Amino acid sequence: VQGMAKIVALIPARSGSKGVPNKNIRDLGGRSILEWSIAACLRSVLIERTIVSTDSENYATLARKLGAETPFLRPAEISTDSSPDFEFIKHALMWLSEYDQLPEYVVHIRPTTPFRNPELIDDAIRLYMHSQDATALRSVHAMSESAYKTFEVSEDGVLKSVGSNSVTLDIANNARQIFPDTFLANGYVDVLSVDFILKNGLIHGDKVIPFITPVVDEIDTEEDFRWLQYQLSENPELFSILFK
Repeated sequence: VQGMAKIVALIPARSGSKGVPNKNIRDLGGRSILEWSIAACLRSVLIERTIVSTDSENYATLARKLGAETPFLRPAEISTDSSPDFEFIKHALMWLSEYDQLPEYVVHIRPTTPFRNPELIDDAIRLYMHSQDATALRSVHAMSESAYKTFEVSEDGVLKSVGSNSVTLDIANNARQIFPDTFLANGYVDVLSVDFILKNGLIHGDKVIPFITPVVDEIDTEEDFRWLQYQLSENPELFSILFK
């Protein structure tokens, strides 16, 4: 095994998926969804190892062909629909620590967000490495409409402003400029501290710095998949950035 890698990418790719069957190996523009994420990691200047965490021997074989490592298979009990990210990350770190290969940073790359620029991944890693005492970095994008303009349904069946108990909704008609910007976490890139994870049993913690990316879409449904195919047909550069 190569020398001590300080920055390791972890790509989770379990085989079961209810929303879009086998979505991690679905074809998008002639490449599997998994290949898009592996290619982004391999083109990053800073990522030293790219490891795919999967419960599937088939996915593992595919990942190795695409240039990633699969030093272990993930146990089935932490590869379900409801398994939290913490489980697969902890499993990977426990495996690496047994072989004295613990990195300093984990770059969490979700296959369900295929369109990435490797230069932005490197920007995110640099931002986190140079930050003072941040517990993690998460990629986010601005929501088109502030979350403060959205609603819940109250117990007695009327609309109320989200996060408050106000059922007086006229305030929500104000120009969006008067509301704070709100952001959605996306799957573009998260940068995590191995030291923090091992000490606290958490992956993000309470001082997470934002890395603001362009708006990106994640694959949860067949509609999402068709939308990504359309985006790719309109923006062929999404392909050439990763597969020149």
